[in-house]
Amino acid sequence: MEIRQPIHSQHAKQLDTAGLREQFLIENMFQEGQINLTYSHIDRIIVGAAVPTDSAIMFEGGKEIGVDFFLQRRELGVINIGEAGLVIVDGETFEIGAREAIYVGMGAQDIRFESVMADKPARFYLNCAPAHHSYPTRKITREDASPEQIGSQENCNVRTIYKYLHPSVLPTCQLLMGMTELAPGSLWNTMPCHTHERRMEVYLYFDMSQDNIVFHYMGEPQETRHLVVRNEQAVISPSWSIHSGVGTAAYTFIWGMVGENQTFHDMDHVAMADLK
Repeated sequence: MEIRQPIHSQHAKQLDTAGLREQFLIENMFQEGQINLTYSHIDRIIVGAAVPTDSAIMFEGGKEIGVDFFLQRRELGVINIGEAGLVIVDGETFEIGAREAIYVGMGAQDIRFESVMADKPARFYLNCAPAHHSYPTRKITREDASPEQIGSQENCNVRTIYKYLHPSVLPTCQLLMGMTELAPGSLWNTMPCHTHERRMEVYLYFDMSQDNIVFHYMGEPQETRHLVVRNEQAVISPSWSIHSGVGTAAYTFIWGMVGENQTFHDMDHVAMADLK
């Protein structure tokens, strides 16, 4: 488990490209037969991926979280971006297909990830946050996530939002997760942009070919920076930072949020005229 410390906004604006990537970009999460995790001190979110092949992968923690088992004081959200897989929670098996999700509540002790077919593995993307209450474990389908289409062709941002872990779908302590799919020919997400001082956010970008990239815009609204992001890479976005992107082709991203509230539309909007 890699540990990332929080970065002050005044520090971040002085970083060069390599420094920004080292602090905010998560690369190489999805490795076959492995689970790879990054622990951010920003709201203590844990971000990672599990790609099981011919054997199950255990979700285990150690000294980094200082408890008897991983979810003793945490909750977990998982979205599968690969082929069909299995998530086994304390002996109960949930089959999670492509673009489906599962929420695992605080207190679950034995969590394992498997693929239905070893040569076509599941690719489980994980967000894990501190929790104070135990809610039931539940599978969430794309239909459960009540798809909502927004944007316009004129602004190159037609997209469908799926809210998997959201109060309108199921109760969680603080973790929110969802997925946004851009329509063919659409390139922009979250522009005009915003911040939300009450929550941090992590973006995972995927559905990108090897030759395509996303320019992820970050930083304070008057001190913007960017990261070049490739397929299956994630960006940690502090509460003081904007989080917006434009791609060289359409893409999909998963957003995860933790913080003070679960109000999806609680945003501090930034006027286009104020961006610098």
